Amino acid sequence: MLTNRLPRRWLTLFMGRFSKLENPIIRTLSIRIWQLFVDDLRLHEAKKSHFSSLHDCFIRELKTDARQVDRNPNVLTSPCDAVVGEHGTVSSGQVLQAKGFPYSVAELLGTRDAAAELEGAYFVTLRLKSSMYHRFHAPCDGNVAGLRYISGDTWNVNPIALKKVERLFCRNERLVLTLEREPAEAPTILVAVAAILVASMRIHGLDETLNLEYAGVNEIPFERHVRKGDELGYFEHGSTIVMFADPSWTLVDSVETGDVIRMGRPLLQRTKGNEVQA
Repeated sequence: MLTNRLPRRWLTLFMGRFSKLENPIIRTLSIRIWQLFVDDLRLHEAKKSHFSSLHDCFIRELKTDARQVDRNPNVLTSPCDAVVGEHGTVSSGQVLQAKGFPYSVAELLGTRDAAAELEGAYFVTLRLKSSMYHRFHAPCDGNVAGLRYISGDTWNVNPIALKKVERLFCRNERLVLTLEREPAEAPTILVAVAAILVASMRIHGLDETLNLEYAGVNEIPFERHVRKGDELGYFEHGSTIVMFADPSWTLVDSVETGDVIRMGRPLLQRTKGNEVQA
């Protein structure tokens, strides 16, 4: 909770600049200190073994065979490496951040119209730890039609903060990305929520970096066709993705809250009535 008692914005802006220093001493010392606080920094999976800066390590790409994407059309795959958090059904326009801490879907998305269409939809929260792979990918085939970037705070999104700070996801900087499904089905929505230290996001195909210099709600023209597993963009530090799918999807049987899931593995499975479609 210490990070949430510090001037978060200024600390985040400072860390963003500091992490990009290409000084070998600073880089090596920073990564070693980072490793003291985590036990799962899997750098052996990275495409390269040498990093020019701490930032370069944060946004590392993986070796080609490090993740396998499940091509089964009856599953939506995890868009990122993450710890599975709260999940369930959107009810009365709300979902859960943590037990006893509901928040408004309309506030999260920055628009009531989009939120109204998600009533009864299934949601799942995916928390990226700082040590994890920071890039996120398409959970299904589809077309990205426009982006909505919402500026905000930079609260830490760890479990302690989620149980103490109400509406945390609605306070933080975030990006709403809608995947229009193929064939014509209800869209799948990813809400990428940034956090403290390096709160900025990069979307492939967009020339600019989405960061704290923006203000308010920003509708950004953008169009791109993607296939399941295609990389969409990356966070510049650990954060969270809240994923929404229509009511015909539910969490796969083998996944539970608290599990670590890797990008490309089955996350949601299609149901028909009470039967799961294999």
